[in-house]
Amino acid sequence: MRLDAGRLPVNIHMIRTKFIATIGPASDSLETLGELLDAGVDVFRLNFSHGTLQQHALTYDRIRSVCRQRGMPAAVMADLCGPKIRVDPIEEDAFTLSPGDRIDIVSGHVVGDRTRISTNHPELVREVGVGHRMLIDDGAVRLRVEAALSDRLQCVCEVGGPVSTRKGINLPDSQLAMSALTAKDREDLAWAVQHGVDYVAMSFVRTAADLRELRELLPLSDDHCRLVAKIETVQAIEHLDEIIESADVILVARGDLGVEMDLARVPLLQKEIARKCRLAGKPVIIATQMLQSMVESPTATRAEVSDVANAILDAADAVMLSAETSVGKFPVEAVRMLARIAEQTEDYLDRAAASSALDKNLLLPRVPTAVAHGANLLARDLDARLVAVWTQTGNTARLLSKCRLPMPVVGLSPDEHVCRRMAMYYGVIPVQLTREDEVLAMLADVDAMLLERGFASRGDMIVVIAGTRLLQVGSTNALLIHLVGDESSGEPEITG
Repeated sequence: MRLDAGRLPVNIHMIRTKFIATIGPASDSLETLGELLDAGVDVFRLNFSHGTLQQHALTYDRIRSVCRQRGMPAAVMADLCGPKIRVDPIEEDAFTLSPGDRIDIVSGHVVGDRTRISTNHPELVREVGVGHRMLIDDGAVRLRVEAALSDRLQCVCEVGGPVSTRKGINLPDSQLAMSALTAKDREDLAWAVQHGVDYVAMSFVRTAADLRELRELLPLSDDHCRLVAKIETVQAIEHLDEIIESADVILVARGDLGVEMDLARVPLLQKEIARKCRLAGKPVIIATQMLQSMVESPTATRAEVSDVANAILDAADAVMLSAETSVGKFPVEAVRMLARIAEQTEDYLDRAAASSALDKNLLLPRVPTAVAHGANLLARDLDARLVAVWTQTGNTARLLSKCRLPMPVVGLSPDEHVCRRMAMYYGVIPVQLTREDEVLAMLADVDAMLLERGFASRGDMIVVIAGTRLLQVGSTNALLIHLVGDESSGEPEITG
């Protein structure tokens, strides 16, 4: 059970890991969306690789409606398709290759057969070299280029299997010149901005330049949307540091990453990416096949439970479900399984982990970073009930979330968009609340909210982070130690 799911008793354990659910035919009804929220979903993912904009618009409206009904500021993430290379139409939709078979990849567009196929990116014929691998259907079928001619690539099959229409192709050895944004991506992005989504995920990011290209398409007046970089290519690993610096959130897309490189490397890369994101103060999402067996089964395998727990131990801010909730038979049960795993794993971390400090070399405003670090130490030393953070952008709450506090962090903002943004941050409970300028009035409002929602009891000690310059971005500069509802204590103790 999650602390942000309405009014809950004070002694209820809070699950701090955030859950992302991909919405599809199995989960897009009002009833199921509500059940997913109640089960603990914090972010809803719209996958633009499937469905029409009209279908996504209907789903988006349902999500916002359910969130308003429950008073829960869940975020919505639009996931762009990116330049995925796919097989063009094939006669009778499929054929089977055997090891040693030869097949041509031709330029232009043809109806394919066992001797030749084309792709939705015919230019690749001029960009793929001899010896390069071509992996079809996530590597189930493996070809290697034997000769590169002006109008075709002559390939030999090394691993056989079925080849069918629209199956994806990965080229781990090739540097393609295609843009990271397709015409469809630009159309989908315009829709996402128009509808006010909270996050846009970019697929097949290679360098920070790809993110800059996407960011330049966002209206200068729109500060609501944050960018998620999906790490799923060899080039992204080579440029990881610059991508982390340029993105707002990092998503470890283990599916394509495991196809692009040695699958045995992926668990270690997951740990390395999560470590770098923690030091950089950036949220990180672990995704792909977290509970894949629950697409068909009501229970997870032991290996899947270990995988989810390991992601949380790696300091993931969020874990994401894809087919499990979009087309699976047990979408709500899959989220509940995440909650059971997260509760047990976080309890272990609370007992075993020491205080986590922020990297002093962060390229972030020094005062807010220092205040977040100080609140981390104070809250632990005082065994505070919770930390309440006033924020105009969500940045201070994001920094504090990386400290992995054993108590809740309540992110307070008058801005609905900022509250939805904070739904992605580990351990942060977003609450929309108007800030009073005078300190005692502000604390009285915080007390009333905490007591009304059951987040704290009278006399509980809390730590409050605030800025003395109201409504000024980056002005977080004060720590307040406060007893909830204690009107006799006079002025709160202020540090900062």
